[in-house]
Amino acid sequence: MSERKQVPYGSWASPITPDLLLTRTVHMRNQMVRWDGEDLYWSELRPDEAGRIVVCHRDEDGAISDFTPQGFNARSRVHEYGGGHYAVRHGTVFFTNFKDQRLYRQERGGAPRAITPEADIRHADMVIDEPRNRVIAVREDHTTGAREAVNTIVALDALGQREPTSIAFGNDFYSSPKLSPDGARLAWQTWNHPNMPWDGSEIWVGELDRDGNITSSRKVAGGVHESVLQPEWSPSGELYFVSDRNDWWNIYRARGEGDEPVCRRAAEFGAPQWVFGQRFYDFSGPDEIVCIYSDPGGAKLGRIDLNSGHLRPIELLYTTLASVQVSGNKAAMYAGSSTLAERLLVIDLDTLAQEVVKVANPAHIEPGYFSVPKPIEFPTEHGLTAHASYYPPRNHGYDAPAGEKPPLVVRCHGGPTGSAGPGYPFEIQYWTSRGLAVVDVNYGGSSGYGRAYRQRLNGNWGIVDVDDCINAARYLVEKGLADPDRVSITGGSAGGYTVLLSLTKRDFYNAGASHYGIGDLELFAQETHKFESHYGETMVGPYPERADVYRDRSAIHFADNMRCPVILFQGAEDQIVPPDQAETFVEACQKKHLPYAYVLFFLAQVFGFETADEIEPVKIENFQPRPGVGERI
Repeated sequence: MSERKQVPYGSWASPITPDLLLTRTVHMRNQMVRWDGEDLYWSELRPDEAGRIVVCHRDEDGAISDFTPQGFNARSRVHEYGGGHYAVRHGTVFFTNFKDQRLYRQERGGAPRAITPEADIRHADMVIDEPRNRVIAVREDHTTGAREAVNTIVALDALGQREPTSIAFGNDFYSSPKLSPDGARLAWQTWNHPNMPWDGSEIWVGELDRDGNITSSRKVAGGVHESVLQPEWSPSGELYFVSDRNDWWNIYRARGEGDEPVCRRAAEFGAPQWVFGQRFYDFSGPDEIVCIYSDPGGAKLGRIDLNSGHLRPIELLYTTLASVQVSGNKAAMYAGSSTLAERLLVIDLDTLAQEVVKVANPAHIEPGYFSVPKPIEFPTEHGLTAHASYYPPRNHGYDAPAGEKPPLVVRCHGGPTGSAGPGYPFEIQYWTSRGLAVVDVNYGGSSGYGRAYRQRLNGNWGIVDVDDCINAARYLVEKGLADPDRVSITGGSAGGYTVLLSLTKRDFYNAGASHYGIGDLELFAQETHKFESHYGETMVGPYPERADVYRDRSAIHFADNMRCPVILFQGAEDQIVPPDQAETFVEACQKKHLPYAYVLFFLAQVFGFETADEIEPVKIENFQPRPGVGERI
């Protein structure tokens, strides 16, 4: 390798480009893996096909093909976030099509055929009831004329010839219908406003008669202060589920009128249910569970002996794992790490041999361009500790001049009940390979650290997240790892909300980027979809009773306090954070002559470094650039 060049941070040349990110790339995040005997099915989102989600198939001989054809997009709009968009049995796939939200049936080699009518009725989380020739699914009905859509669990004729039958109804939300091996019982998850499923939910079991009608039902676990998820039947017909009753999401087994933990551990065997169809564990026989669990170091794969409760880790090179499914002696899942792009992985449970079926981004990048994240804990308000992943600048072709500190990008994830894991964040490596440091903050309220940590944000959204992001940056500045005069913040959706509030209520950052961020909490409460329509009651307070708090936590009312440039990104058809959130903030910036931009990234102009790439300049309204870079604007 040639001698390293000495060039200022931010000006390093890097092969990690947006084109590299998009070319021949698919997205596997929030997608599904399913077995059908020896055949493997999975879904992938394809940016180069306008974001179409395709159900793919590998047969027992290893031949790979697209199952759903061109013109179909297997994506559900239930809860708007989707997931649970297909089910498969004996070579027949049932999937939800995005454009019309109708449920389609497709035999192998055949064309999709709709089995639900043309109406604004959506389905997700399907399970196939083969003996009764029907599909059981979560239904979201937008045709009733009610203020909110009506959610139920229904049974649909697999050929679309008979009217659907309601199985579970009356609550605000339903998820995860699971049929017992003998077909005599159905388990499901349910919850009500104002709870989100990770706040409080319940597992119910219904007894089915010969025709599949519910004859009686009972609650098995959960409540308003306990989050339960992923009910699953063992091969012998015992019910298992995940609960956070002891602070951590652990696996439990229902026994008689009670239940018992399978393997108690200070680790998460579950995650927030933003999407349907997630799988955190599966049975590899009557006496063993294969499971995904996570701690601050990342996700791990393990085997639990159901007789002893002993957890045996399976050593892998991956730190993000999702959607584990077992068939025979093989386990399939999505897997990735900070240096390995997400891929569909199959593991032989007898030999532990690993097979990569598909890689999300096949581009080859030299390891010398990758920044490996370092988990950090840092002090924050009220004597507490918060968590983040720190990515130092790294490029094997460059060093910075002696004494220079790198610009810092503070990232705040969405949700806000989400997490920033040590995965394959291509967009982070884009920055670090050019000489910027990044800290990905898991502020109080994030998942992955137990229920108590997750509840730090309750009543404190717009305070705890803002404090923790600032304190993460302060921690790195104090350690000499970042330039205190070149600190920016970026985030999307709820993370964009944290960005806008940080820039208007605090005088700390030098720049900010909000991606479809919430600027007005009152507007969000009035406009957002059913799934999150009462989310603010937990995170902020009841509305409209505490409208004063909503106004005090809305950046739109404090735009004149902003002292640094901001850039806004917004999707024109966003159903979760409508475009008027960004547009009202832009209007406020215009009226008050504040520096802003409403298109592409702009840190090079704000922080005053020359980029090694040819980048189209962004016009930043009402902004005076740093000396020496005026020609770039």
